[in-house]
Amino acid sequence: MIFFLRKGWSSIPVFQPVDSVFQTKVSILIAARNEETKIALTIEDILAQSYPAELIELIVVDDHSTDRTSDIVLSYQDKGVRLIRLNEKEKLNSYKKKAISEAIKLASGELIITTDADCRMKAGWIRTVVSFYLQTGSKLISSPVVYHQEKSFFERLQTLEFLYLIGLGAASIGNKMPSTCNGANLAYRKDVFLELGGFKGIDELASGDDELFLHKVASRYPDGIGFCKSTDAIVYTDAKENLPEFISQRKRWASKSTRYKDKKIVALGVAIWLFNLMIFANVVLGLYLADLWMVALAAISMKYISEMFFLNPVTAFANRSGLMKYLPLLTVIHIVYIIYIGIAGNSGKYIWKGRLVR
Repeated sequence: MIFFLRKGWSSIPVFQPVDSVFQTKVSILIAARNEETKIALTIEDILAQSYPAELIELIVVDDHSTDRTSDIVLSYQDKGVRLIRLNEKEKLNSYKKKAISEAIKLASGELIITTDADCRMKAGWIRTVVSFYLQTGSKLISSPVVYHQEKSFFERLQTLEFLYLIGLGAASIGNKMPSTCNGANLAYRKDVFLELGGFKGIDELASGDDELFLHKVASRYPDGIGFCKSTDAIVYTDAKENLPEFISQRKRWASKSTRYKDKKIVALGVAIWLFNLMIFANVVLGLYLADLWMVALAAISMKYISEMFFLNPVTAFANRSGLMKYLPLLTVIHIVYIIYIGIAGNSGKYIWKGRLVR
């Protein structure tokens, strides 16, 4: 399988935009909840893009913030930034999907680009994504997201693990089997969103505004999914500062895994989970039958070599090859993590953005 993933990643060429006269109107959508400490930086990065200002529309949806998020967004009103305040009285399954849907109703852009309120981007971000859209004709474009400015060993481990997920998503697109993407850097045609009924049919989950919508588009347009493999297209965000926040995030991400309509993707996920469970079981049972420790060691070694083979080019692309020194430890930790998240993400509750999600 790892050779299949490596092939998928390698099949996507590094994107080189060509100079052109841009005429594509773009709507940048941000769903924000209690982001007063970071949203100004995100807005400043978007306003500083090397793309015609008259072709950029920035809409921020305040999802019931209890801090100064709305006030900060309104301070940019004279620069064309638009604010929508959600005012839902009844509990929703997914506030983020509601926020994006409301923003799209007002959006005038041909191309919708979603990002998060705690992200940073280079000045060529929009130009690069739009160039990819024009050159490939993709209906939906996934672009890379990378953690940065790590402040601890724990955050550096997250960055390496997250690069694996980004590489996995890109490889699946390269192999014409789109499986995952990240809503912090996702673009799609507005008319495609409307044609497919938006998030209808996937709106019962708190998460899934990215991956589950990707699957909807891929189902209708199997050749219409692209990955913009360019460092100028990278969106940067922060890793979680502590273990509870990290676990809550990953439980939210895992909660949508069983809802994939493509059962091949579900089967692959189950197979990976069972492989890690097998390793863990052999380690435990090795207390009674020592030969099983050799089986576990062989499996861990195979896991490490496979992950190294895949992650080397992915980390090199992101200019984070130095993180590979943490891979031996991450390979071992990942076994317990995969087993736990596979169970916890599909059962029970978790807290996200101050809300209890079931």
